[in-house]
Amino acid sequence: MSTLTIFSSVPAQTQSQQPRQGEARAIPAVLGADLEVPVKGGKLVGYANLDYAASAPCLEPVSAAVTAALPAYSSVHRGAGYASQLTTARYEQARHTVRAFAGARPDDAVIFTRNTTDATNLLAGVLPAGTTTVVFDSEHHASLLPWDKTVRLAPPAFPGEAVRQADEALAAISGPKLLVVTAASNVTGELWPIAALAHIAHRHGARILVDAAQLVPHRQLNLTALDLDYVVFSGHKLYAPFGAGVLIGRRDWLADGEPYLKGGGAVKSVGSDGESTEWHDDPEPRHEAGTPNVIGAIALAAACDALSATGWAPLVIEEERLIGRLRDGLATIEGVRELSLWGPDHPRVGIVSFVVDGYSAREVAEALSGEYGIGVRDGKFCAHPFVRHLLGTADGGCEDGTASAVRASIGIGTTDEHVDRLITALRDLAAR
Repeated sequence: MSTLTIFSSVPAQTQSQQPRQGEARAIPAVLGADLEVPVKGGKLVGYANLDYAASAPCLEPVSAAVTAALPAYSSVHRGAGYASQLTTARYEQARHTVRAFAGARPDDAVIFTRNTTDATNLLAGVLPAGTTTVVFDSEHHASLLPWDKTVRLAPPAFPGEAVRQADEALAAISGPKLLVVTAASNVTGELWPIAALAHIAHRHGARILVDAAQLVPHRQLNLTALDLDYVVFSGHKLYAPFGAGVLIGRRDWLADGEPYLKGGGAVKSVGSDGESTEWHDDPEPRHEAGTPNVIGAIALAAACDALSATGWAPLVIEEERLIGRLRDGLATIEGVRELSLWGPDHPRVGIVSFVVDGYSAREVAEALSGEYGIGVRDGKFCAHPFVRHLLGTADGGCEDGTASAVRASIGIGTTDEHVDRLITALRDLAAR
């Protein structure tokens, strides 16, 4: 039996399964909604998970897809047995599903990686010789650090300044160049003008890489419509466990660059002299050497299917209602300051970072967890230069909570009670 025959029998979202115009679909549930955690005094309370931006909980449809795949779980691409053929078909179906979810071009490469950081480093390894990367200091470390030759730009005061800064920086660079930018900040949640930045990059003969890790759990992505060259994102932020990420984009650099990992699957042939290795021309096998994270890819695709089947309108409406409730509540507490690059009215996803007068960020996070059963994140969120900029500090530690902030982030499974409990807790802390 051929892989193609098995491929056609693998369950997948079909056109008929997508919501019809005007048809409402229930928002899928997350696992762990009934989790109880201990708080001060030994009492158990329902967990208020407000740390989605770090890792989102697993969707129930994702868990079901993984459970269905496990009985036939096997190695992929090089096995003749039925289980291997079936698992190969499921793995390649996952690639097609992720491609459609991102709105990629038909000829774009879709390479499975461990996470967004891994995907970004993969691209860094295949850049043409002498490529200069332009990146803002407001980026996550994964976008700041992998490059050999970098021009760093200060955090812009408003979106139009971001476009101007990129325009001026790219105009001054000769040779190959790459603009790297986030779609949604992992610190403030603010949305970046990626379409305008892509236009500027292409006007100067540059390419653009967009970190979509914080965008895709909250908003629809269409790589083709936005005219993006490369995007990266992670499964663990997209309600899919097991540590899979993806790099999607133009094939030429990926087909010509040194393989990310050298080993089985990346080669056409290996000579006995050690000098005549012929690497795969196709970017997917070329950069996916060894046995891939099959279950992670299946989980990621199942999350993409679940969100697409639900439709983005109900997800966005509910998120904006909850993040508005949270931000309105924070604004009523004296001594709590929300961090923002472009002001309170700028569009954002469900992320808000703040500081509380009189407390370090770690003290706030520990009190919220230990006394109220609330999970948030504290620190600099792997964006040290940006957090220091927002706080107006030249430098500072992270481990002890100094020069750091608290981040609350919401998603599917967040309730009014979770938001209200956080506001009540912060009001109690600020009043002490």
